Amino acid sequence: MSEEGTHGPVLAGIVTALVGFSSSFVVVLAGLTAVGATADQAASGLATLLVTQSLGMLWLSLRHRIPVTLAWSTPGAALLATSAGVTGGWPAAVGAFVATGVLIVLTALVPRVGDLVAAIPVSLARAMLAGVLLPLCLAPVTALVDSPAAVAPLVVAWLLLLRLAPRWAVPGALVVALGTVVATARIDAAELAPHLAWTTPTWSLSALVGIAVPLYVVTMASQNVPGAAVMSGFGYRVPWRESLAVTGIGTVVGAPTGGHAINLAAISAALSAGPAAGPDPRRRWIAAVSASVAYLVLAVGSTALAALVAAAADGVMQAAAGLALLGTLGAALGDALSDPTEREPAAATLVVAASGISVLGIGAAFWALVAGLLLRWFLRAGRDPALPDREQSGLEAQQ
Repeated sequence: MSEEGTHGPVLAGIVTALVGFSSSFVVVLAGLTAVGATADQAASGLATLLVTQSLGMLWLSLRHRIPVTLAWSTPGAALLATSAGVTGGWPAAVGAFVATGVLIVLTALVPRVGDLVAAIPVSLARAMLAGVLLPLCLAPVTALVDSPAAVAPLVVAWLLLLRLAPRWAVPGALVVALGTVVATARIDAAELAPHLAWTTPTWSLSALVGIAVPLYVVTMASQNVPGAAVMSGFGYRVPWRESLAVTGIGTVVGAPTGGHAINLAAISAALSAGPAAGPDPRRRWIAAVSASVAYLVLAVGSTALAALVAAAADGVMQAAAGLALLGTLGAALGDALSDPTEREPAAATLVVAASGISVLGIGAAFWALVAGLLLRWFLRAGRDPALPDREQSGLEAQQ
């Protein structure tokens, strides 16, 4: 391969990894911590996700010669971050991660399992995600009021870059935040060495229902399906069942050391599959290989970054995470409320998900889906599905 033919894809792959990592690693750490991980276990989980997604990318891109890009489940991490804790603690959360991976593998092996996810209306799945994201996206507002001196610099950096270089807005804000921590915090050098922390998984019904099922749904609906669609838009056909098998197995293998879920990349996939990765679509697979190598390099430094996040002042990293998720929140709200006939069930799903309630030890995300589906069924019961709502209302008035 000539140097001229590889320079573009290699650079695109490095950018893919940098943007994918910096845009949401804070969300991952927040999510793992919320379900009981110590700082050491959360750092282990971050490193594990980087390694498993990197190895999965190498396998798929080299085997099929297409730029298949993998990522951790950012919506899944956001879901965990809003959790009110897990019955059984961190080992039960790890058990839920294993169960999520098993469900993804089953989706690859048994198409009917995937049909169950497809049966959930897109508006409700996206409304659940929006409800999960909303409390996190409020963090920059509250943190700016509570700690203006610490939070204002990263908000200003985000605003300026959002205007001048939108792709780098979140990474730039994180650089400012981490720079503040480096200048003010004292960190033991022993905390910076990369390592993995093993946790033997346990299983509880509340963790399986409250974490594994919603984590599986948001990973499939908000990552895997859009990821395949992005690739299709650039003319690539993702090896769907094999990709699910690879990511599902990677999730199962990575769970005991803290990885919550890996999946097809959605947003960052466009960086390695699009024109930025070179004019020849047949050679863009090199970008996926380059990204996987870059992720392995980032894994080496992930423990140090996790230590910096843990040392940050209260509110700083929460604000950074909220800024990172604003774009995802906007997209989820747009998809959830775009169909007027689905707005009431979607709004109910969003409100319940954002409430943060826990019933029978099961978190709000699961009950949000239940509420949305029940309201949708109630509003549609006895109606002719072939008639639009407006015509249906007129028919009922005549009767």
